Amino acid sequence: MTNRQKNSPEKAGSSLRRRGHGFARAAKLVEPRVRAASASRGFAATRLLTHWAEIAGEDMARIARPVDVRFSRDGLGATLTLLTTGAEAPMLEMQKEKLRERVNACYGYAAISRIRLTQTAATGFAEGKAHFTPAPSLPKGPAPEQKARAARSVADVKDVSLRAALETLGANVLARENKPKTK
Repeated sequence: MTNRQKNSPEKAGSSLRRRGHGFARAAKLVEPRVRAASASRGFAATRLLTHWAEIAGEDMARIARPVDVRFSRDGLGATLTLLTTGAEAPMLEMQKEKLRERVNACYGYAAISRIRLTQTAATGFAEGKAHFTPAPSLPKGPAPEQKARAARSVADVKDVSLRAALETLGANVLARENKPKTK
């Protein structure tokens, strides 16, 4: 047995074994910790937190955000607590049933039986503000002149599906080159 084989992390029983090959996505590395943190607040489905604007709708997402999910002792549904401002609470109160249906659709079953509104600052949110802007929508595709330029550059390609794929790729590359850089 060589010296290299003695110190190899691949030997049996070693705690230094490689987990996989290549790089791991950051989301995969952080997922267990995020899941544990959200589970401590009652969010078994983290999708409720990460896709709140899609679930609640942009109008409701601007005025309220989920803070807590508490399950009752008898197991007959949970209570979702939402943080909102005092001025927005009456408007949100009228839409609670519609919001409950949307949240239950996210869970896939009638998990939430009640929605409770709170007007106090939640721990972990900066300055207790309830207003926030949802994530911006995806940017629009390349401009027509960029599409035309890309189409001209691949006009001599005979295969129709290959030409279409190259046009799309070229237009996206041209759009990215002309995009203003922000830092």
